[in-house]
Amino acid sequence: MRKFIYYFGILIFFGLLLISCNKNNDDEASKLAIIFNHSNIDISNIPSDWINTAKENLHIAYGHTSHGSQIIDGMTGLMNWKGDLYKWTNGDTEGALDIRDGVIAGDLGHNGDLAWESTTRSYLDDYRNEDINVIIWSWCGGVSDNTEGGINIYLNAMDKLEKDYPDVKFVYMTGHLDGTGLEGNLHIRNEQIRNFCKTNNKILYDFADIESYDPDGNYYLDKYANDGCYYDSDSNGSLNANWAINWQNSHTLNVDWYNCNTAHSEPINGNMKAYAAWYLWTRLAGWDGN
Repeated sequence: MRKFIYYFGILIFFGLLLISCNKNNDDEASKLAIIFNHSNIDISNIPSDWINTAKENLHIAYGHTSHGSQIIDGMTGLMNWKGDLYKWTNGDTEGALDIRDGVIAGDLGHNGDLAWESTTRSYLDDYRNEDINVIIWSWCGGVSDNTEGGINIYLNAMDKLEKDYPDVKFVYMTGHLDGTGLEGNLHIRNEQIRNFCKTNNKILYDFADIESYDPDGNYYLDKYANDGCYYDSDSNGSLNANWAINWQNSHTLNVDWYNCNTAHSEPINGNMKAYAAWYLWTRLAGWDGN
């Protein structure tokens, strides 16, 4: 009898240990970085049930200036093209995704400017905004002229906000392309943001990566592509071609792409930004991406 109790106790011990290990593995898996980039543009892969779940559960505050408006204008064009499944409104949640567009004013600034951070805190501390559960800010040109120290100020401020507001999901972002290529300061600073997000398991909307590729996966950052989708096609030092215009001209409007306002750029860039945004919203709502 004693021997039975002894071996039964050992069995229970190792069973509990296995459960604990599995739980720890699940916890670690749930904390992995979630990156949204050019690989997230096939919107047909997103289950409609998860789109509706996002519309039911997310309340998003989005701060941006003109470049950041590409996401919003792309989503508006998608809604007009594809209908109410992709409906969003500014505060009205009846059958739509709630994005409080522009209620946190400005963008991420330049080189250590933290006006956006104090704006975020004031907004979240206002009882009228207690339903907000996602915060997203975009850059304008503030990554191109930034420094390693300035980007670290941004990253550390975001990390602190996450700790201070644990019920809110904060979305990191890279800066838009500026024609300086792989060796430019913009790419180096964007890599700094990406590496921080991967190392620390953050949520990243990779703005620059999305506009580095056309919808067929052709790469243009090494050809000095800029935010308008112009690039150097013949290595002569001038941005003499536009991948977005070329792609649109070889594809059918309202079949392969849709028209939308896209500040500083072309409609297909706004299309891709909207598709990646819906991947972001549905993943934040709980979809596992499969």
